[in-house]
Amino acid sequence: MELWQERSRNSILCPDLVAQRFGLDAGALTRVAERYPMRITPHQFELIQQADDPLGCQVVPDPRELLDDSSFVDPLNEEQLSPVPHLVHRYPYRALLLVAGSCFSYCRFCTRKRKVGCSSMSVSLGDILKGIDYIAEHSEINEVILSGGDPLTMSDRLLDDVLARLSRIPHLQVVRIGSRAPVVMPERITDALCALLRRYQPLYFLTHFNHPREITEATVEACQRLVRSGVIVANQTVLLRGVNDNSETLFKLFHTLYRLQVRPYYLHQMDLTCGTSHFRTRIEDGIAIMDDLRGPLSGLAVPSYIVDLPGGHGKVPVTPDYVQRLGDHARLRAADGTLVDYPQA
Repeated sequence: MELWQERSRNSILCPDLVAQRFGLDAGALTRVAERYPMRITPHQFELIQQADDPLGCQVVPDPRELLDDSSFVDPLNEEQLSPVPHLVHRYPYRALLLVAGSCFSYCRFCTRKRKVGCSSMSVSLGDILKGIDYIAEHSEINEVILSGGDPLTMSDRLLDDVLARLSRIPHLQVVRIGSRAPVVMPERITDALCALLRRYQPLYFLTHFNHPREITEATVEACQRLVRSGVIVANQTVLLRGVNDNSETLFKLFHTLYRLQVRPYYLHQMDLTCGTSHFRTRIEDGIAIMDDLRGPLSGLAVPSYIVDLPGGHGKVPVTPDYVQRLGDHARLRAADGTLVDYPQA
């Protein structure tokens, strides 16, 4: 058994242990976990200082999860966009293949919290092969994103098999892997895994840091191993109330990731997922934060602020209003607030 597998087996699954450490109501946590499973890695558990700190509230069950029934169970309409089980074909040229039913850690704000870690999210090898067959039969698909759950909960052998099968599809040009392993289970990013990924270029690795405190010596080493292997690493952050909904926190996060050659890619407005409303911010808040970041933060470190529209209508970028007027003499607002005329005639 590898170290990461041993550490994963030692993850905290029992709400009583969390309640005892942080002085919480064990019964209340258990009721939440019965509906939305709890899993916290040893690495995360060591970093959490309080249950409601920016790291704790991402993974510790909260009774408010059971009070929110005003949102969507499946906000992105993935079930209706799945021509075969565990494959989502929303955009014409890209497909999302869900190759794992569990994660190393269960985020309380997860878009798929309706099923990740539950029996309804069981993914078999047969399901994966049906998804790969679908991709092979649809020549318009030139890019595939492996997600789940977390694809890196699979063994290297199984991941290698999946990537090898995809690499033999002539029209498939790019593969992406979405994984939070560098953040929550850095032991998973082994030299052997990096050597495996190196064989399947071009391959993009999308990870998920939400707060600067998640950047530790171990997570830095995990990211650097990926970068040294030639894998392009990018980060997706979710804007979360009480976690990172201010420009100071996000400046520190994005600047540090940029310095580590982990490209800040998306800042997500949180999806309208049932059980997550206590994390939700307003779009105006996100726009104001992006306005604060533009200028002080290097352009390469500024992610796109996006909203993934309910109903499966796709992602749309949301930006501050820099264009004040168009025409022969356009007027644009600079990052410092100055209005500048821009001749076009």
